[in-house]
Amino acid sequence: MTTENFGKRLKELLHTRAMSIRKCSEYTGIDKATISRIINGKRKANIQHLEKFASCLNVPLAELMQAAGYSIHSTETQSTSDMYTSMKEIQQTLKASDLYHDNFSMDEVQQQLDGYEQYAQTEEGKQIIHNQFKNKIDEVGSIGPFIKQLKNFYAQFVQYKGTPFTLTIMGGALLYFITPVDVVPDYIFPIGYVDDAVAVQIALKSLSN
Repeated sequence: MTTENFGKRLKELLHTRAMSIRKCSEYTGIDKATISRIINGKRKANIQHLEKFASCLNVPLAELMQAAGYSIHSTETQSTSDMYTSMKEIQQTLKASDLYHDNFSMDEVQQQLDGYEQYAQTEEGKQIIHNQFKNKIDEVGSIGPFIKQLKNFYAQFVQYKGTPFTLTIMGGALLYFITPVDVVPDYIFPIGYVDDAVAVQIALKSLSN
């Protein structure tokens, strides 16, 4: 959706809730002129704007991000070339946010994922997956298509359905998701989970090979 179309969507939401630009500015802390420029398609809403609009208008943040043209999560069956395209989109999204300033690369995700795959083979790693996965899902909610794949990984992992190799790959992705110490910190919501989605894609690629 273009910047102009998002502006129309925001205007519709304000009209539906009988909220003026002035009131929206008061509730969100976003300058009235900025809101007006977003509505008129003269400015692209950044991540922080969208978070404030979502809270003010009681609209799911993911919906506004999609409407504004931010592509956060990719499908579960991407090819390698698609994955790199997704990485570019993620980097653009991170760049648009003032909350995250470090470089972000697939190599970083792969490096951490390798460590988690080794950890998933230990009893301690297995216990973390058994004990903490469902709590993490409850905490995160259904924020992207990768959640469904992680649930599939979990179901197979806890029932030991698969070869040692496949269980190691799935366990690594699960630990990456559960552990808050990853490439993009989880507390930077919602972009804090983009690397988890990439980790799932890498795991799927490994399993398909």
